[in-house]
Amino acid sequence: MSADSSPTSGIVSSPRVAVAYDWRSVRVGGGGFTPGIVFSPVERGLAWLRSDMGGAYRWDAAARQWVPLQDRVSESSFMGIESIAADPVDAGTVYLAAGMNWSAPAAIFRSTDYGKTWRETRVPFAMGGNENGRGLGERLAIDPFAHGRLLFGSRHQGLWASDDAGANWRKLDGFPLAGLGLPTNRRETHGGLSFVVFDANVRGRVFVGSADPGERHLLRSDDGGKTWSAVAGGPAADMLPVKAVIGSDGLLTITYCDGIGPNGITRGAVWRFDPARGAWRDVTPKVMPIGGPQAPVGGYMGVAVAASDPQTIAVSTVDRGNPVDTVWLSHDGGAHWDELWRRSVRDVSATPFLDFGGKANFGHWIAGLAIDPFDANHAAYVTGATVYATGELQKSGTMQWAPWTGGIEQTAIITLVSPTGGAHLVSGFGDIGGFRHDDFTVSPAHQHINPFLSNTNTLDYGGRAPLVMVRSGNTHARVVPDTSLAWSADGGATWSPLHVPKGAPHGDGTPLPEETGNAAITVSADGTAFLVETDQPRLTRNRGATWQVVGGLPSRTRVTSDKQDAKRFYAIDFASNRVVRSDDGGARFHALAGKGLPADLSAAHSANREAPAPILADPNRAGALWLNLGGALYRSADFGDSWQRTGQAITIERYGLGKAAPGRKDAALFALGTLGGLRAVWRSIDGGTTWQRINDEAHQWGLRIRVISGDPRQFGRIYIGTDGRGIVYGDPKTGPAEGTE
Repeated sequence: MSADSSPTSGIVSSPRVAVAYDWRSVRVGGGGFTPGIVFSPVERGLAWLRSDMGGAYRWDAAARQWVPLQDRVSESSFMGIESIAADPVDAGTVYLAAGMNWSAPAAIFRSTDYGKTWRETRVPFAMGGNENGRGLGERLAIDPFAHGRLLFGSRHQGLWASDDAGANWRKLDGFPLAGLGLPTNRRETHGGLSFVVFDANVRGRVFVGSADPGERHLLRSDDGGKTWSAVAGGPAADMLPVKAVIGSDGLLTITYCDGIGPNGITRGAVWRFDPARGAWRDVTPKVMPIGGPQAPVGGYMGVAVAASDPQTIAVSTVDRGNPVDTVWLSHDGGAHWDELWRRSVRDVSATPFLDFGGKANFGHWIAGLAIDPFDANHAAYVTGATVYATGELQKSGTMQWAPWTGGIEQTAIITLVSPTGGAHLVSGFGDIGGFRHDDFTVSPAHQHINPFLSNTNTLDYGGRAPLVMVRSGNTHARVVPDTSLAWSADGGATWSPLHVPKGAPHGDGTPLPEETGNAAITVSADGTAFLVETDQPRLTRNRGATWQVVGGLPSRTRVTSDKQDAKRFYAIDFASNRVVRSDDGGARFHALAGKGLPADLSAAHSANREAPAPILADPNRAGALWLNLGGALYRSADFGDSWQRTGQAITIERYGLGKAAPGRKDAALFALGTLGGLRAVWRSIDGGTTWQRINDEAHQWGLRIRVISGDPRQFGRIYIGTDGRGIVYGDPKTGPAEGTE
């Protein structure tokens, strides 16, 4: 059983916001995986979208904008949406099944006001909104004849029911598939019960699919779930049902794959089942795979049926990399198919990064597909990077598609910087590289290219030469092509590849750090020296023409450059538990006394190439340093020779520096941390002595925050890189920020 919580979206009560801020998103447009899209069956122009780590969205037709629905959530896990269900009677009622993975909290959210407010119910069954199989579904379904009754098909623990609009849940012990139980390995999962579909044509009829190994993959009940039977027939037992839909003619259309995806699927099928006759029909689109009949062609996942004509059905492929994933359309119930990518064009001018340096293809990971029940010409499908829509689905000839992403910022930010000159923000994203953001309201013209690295792991700029920038990154492959390093002379508008001398091979055969994006790069304050953390750190003063070995510096310590003094670089030698510094522009490092620091500095160490540097340098003051040591904040005003603990009341997870408040010399501090039992975003303008909360209960983004920075030119401005909701930035509400350049 589960207990219903208060109708506040599960937010911990908190003290009054100390400094009111205006919060906005930096526009990129889409950018990540949104596995499911659902149109309201009862209100024209209403649609719902779920993402795998950025919450859910509602389409506001009047504003022509997607509205994020879970920015109020403070629990990280609830930003991974396992399933979404739109009420078939009341348009304003919607349910979300929320839970990032099987080891994290899970809940059912219910709203009766279009997602403005939520009632949260913690549930005893696990979810996997960001696990393999997140494209399956929908697992959550509402009985159209008793719309306070819901069924949820879980991954690991069988079928569950609620008779009171999601407030309480009970396991249906009479359901014949009890589930495989929770995994034992954190990265493992099960497909479990892949979909639950009520038949709106027949009271009490419901189908449940199972994507677990076994002989029974489709279960049927004709008495509302009291008794169940396995449906015989259909495809071979190694084909797993992943999605299903019932048309107005009562026929069930099911897509199949040989895996739960979104990767690793090699085969698939599309079948239709007639419950009245108990008859199956294979309607899989017939296509000869490139490479011969035995070559893998991917699977089928998305499926939709037009409300106006049950003979009009569409399915999408998944993991069909050769030539491309596509949508198939049939007007005769699957007897004949039209492969839409061959006659489709895509206009990505509003989100030009989707070109990925070339021409935008039809898409990949096309898990979700929907046809508007009020307009059969209007259809949408999801990809791993965006949502596409068309208003021409039923038309012949060239079909126009465009990203349907206004308001959606569904990306993971690894790093970002706010330089002392040039663009106020340059970012490093996961999967789509990152951008120079000249206008926060417009999707940037292109990603970081030359080279294009899907993940940007480190970014740095010259404090007194801010147009000189450097970056490191990696592709999704084990070893990046050509180089993992680049530099820019124009503030990140254009880039040039940077090559280091090839290092000695590792004895165990593992790749070198510069081959995987593990070699961080730092630039001196004057922009003349680049230091790369290869196995033996190296330095160049001529843009990579020649290199010298750095003395006294272990590898992969995350070096920080002073932003005003070009001679100074800082790092922590974790093997010796000491702070080290270079006074000659990075050529040699030596140990500092580090007076005031604890003997053990290991709490600042991270082997994660994406982790922020533990030492930060004030962008506007030479020798002013800050160190996060396992949540404890230390500061130095003498180039690291001595340190002082500050901010004893707060435990810091992420932090960044911005322009000092008027009349003060200390950089403004911004932090994600816990103070007085409240985990929130905080600001200090007095060197960490006192802190004020600057986010509020409407702006929490699951507190999935990976990087924070202030702006060195604009007091009060903060940039937050989230893990799933893109980049948000905030300014004090008290009027124009003081000290703006």
